[in-house]
Amino acid sequence: MPSSKHLLLLTTLLYLPPKALAATIHRCETADGRITFTTMSCRAGESLSLQDVRPFMPGTIVAVMPEAIPQEIPGTHARRNELTVVGQSEDKCGNEIDAKQRREAIINQRVVAGMSQQDVESSLGKPDKISIRNSATSYRYDLKRGRSAHVDFDERGCVKGKAKSQTAKSPR
Repeated sequence: MPSSKHLLLLTTLLYLPPKALAATIHRCETADGRITFTTMSCRAGESLSLQDVRPFMPGTIVAVMPEAIPQEIPGTHARRNELTVVGQSEDKCGNEIDAKQRREAIINQRVVAGMSQQDVESSLGKPDKISIRNSATSYRYDLKRGRSAHVDFDERGCVKGKAKSQTAKSPR
C-alpha cells in the first residue's frame, strides 16, 4: 500500500499548473528553407528561433503553438522565399481575360476576345449557323430586324476579336 507521502506527491503532480508543463523547443531553418524542430541546439549555419510549446488543456482558447520569434545568428542571413502559386488553372485561351471579366461579359450578353466557344454560347445561346474553314470556326446569330452577329474563333476555340454586328441589306 502506498504511503501518505507517495499519495501527496502523486496528488501534487496531478494538480500542477499548465505553465509548469510548458517546454521550449528550437526551430532550426537551413539556408535552403528546411525546418527542424529539436530540443537540442541548431547546427552551424542554421537560423534559430525559440518556440514556447504548451500542452493543450480542455477549455483553453490560447494558441497551442505561438508564432516563432526569429533570432538571427551572426554570419548567416535569412533568405525568405517568394510566394509561388501552384496549380493556378489556365484555360485553353491562355487566361486572356480573368474570371470577373468573363462573368460580367456573359451576364451582359457581350462577346470579348479570349472567351471560349462555351462562354459565347452561355452569353448568346446556341448559334443559328456554324461555319468551319481551315480549323477556324465562325458562329452566326440572327438577331431582330434583319441584323446578325458573327463571332470568329481561332483553332483553339477562342474568340479572335469582338463580335461583328451586321444589318441585312434590303432588296430594291
